[in-house]
Amino acid sequence: MRYRSRVPRRAVLRGAAGALPPLLAAGCGPPGSALLGSGGRDDGTGGGLRIMVPNAAGGGYDITARTVARVLQETGITPDVQVFNLPGAGGTVGLQRVVNERGNGGLLLQMGLGVVGASHVARSRATVASTTPIARLADETGAVVVPRDSPHRTIGDLVAAWRANPARLTVGGGSSPGGPDHLLPMELARAVGISPRRVDYAAYSGGGDLLPALLDGDVDFAATGFGEFLDQVDAGQLRVLAVTGAGPVDALPGVPTLAASGIDLVFSNWRGIVAPPGIDDADRRRWTGALTALHASPPWRAALRRNGWSDAFAVGDTFRSFLVRQDAAVARLVADLGLN
Repeated sequence: MRYRSRVPRRAVLRGAAGALPPLLAAGCGPPGSALLGSGGRDDGTGGGLRIMVPNAAGGGYDITARTVARVLQETGITPDVQVFNLPGAGGTVGLQRVVNERGNGGLLLQMGLGVVGASHVARSRATVASTTPIARLADETGAVVVPRDSPHRTIGDLVAAWRANPARLTVGGGSSPGGPDHLLPMELARAVGISPRRVDYAAYSGGGDLLPALLDGDVDFAATGFGEFLDQVDAGQLRVLAVTGAGPVDALPGVPTLAASGIDLVFSNWRGIVAPPGIDDADRRRWTGALTALHASPPWRAALRRNGWSDAFAVGDTFRSFLVRQDAAVARLVADLGLN
């Protein structure tokens, strides 16, 4: 496997998510309407909730966290939510920060499969097992995406060209090694008979940086979550050749799954929220209750549909057990790929 970290020629964030600044200080809801007050402790900002995004603005974690913040406020569940970005080392910088914030009941981490993978690749001292699980929110089907003028019209065309000369095609992703955008093309390569060690993978710091690389033709294709690029797909700037989940996606009518295209692979990403270790039971119940109320709200259901996410809500021991299983499975995969 050839791995290259890329910085695009221009930092362009398109669509509504890209227009948001790195730090979103969201407004307050109606006084007295909130399920949550500002009783949760934070790191000196004076109350309320801070959600850390461990990747750059414009990516999947960023979109998810800002959607959570918006819905929490619109519904009056909590009146004071801030989202901020702390990228680095595939998400492990943010993970380490959260683990260091032991007992901080006003800080949450937006995370998912990518943070789990990066922690194993980087052999991070901080692990997901060290955090307090709050809620699993959603799954996102992956997609194989090409620029509008790509010569590859179908997934079969792309795979044939890739098999013929893996080094000639560069696949881009918004993940460092061990993240979902990296694990997906490695698994896809294995499924179609290409050694993962021959894959030319270019890593970008989140979907916001990957998007201009795709649009400019700096990469031949991307294996990533499609929800970040729906505006560009709808505008005809990008084409989705296949989705990687178990079934087709309503937001992408006519796009086949890998399985329907004769490729034996099902792959999906997931996103959840954890808290620092050692928070008290009141804070844990507070944020679990907030996200349970969010999950039941019509605006969140609308956000799931709009972004093409699948409902995967789980809290308590169910989410904790899921994290344990994911951690073990990703550790095995990273070892199989020789990444640690």
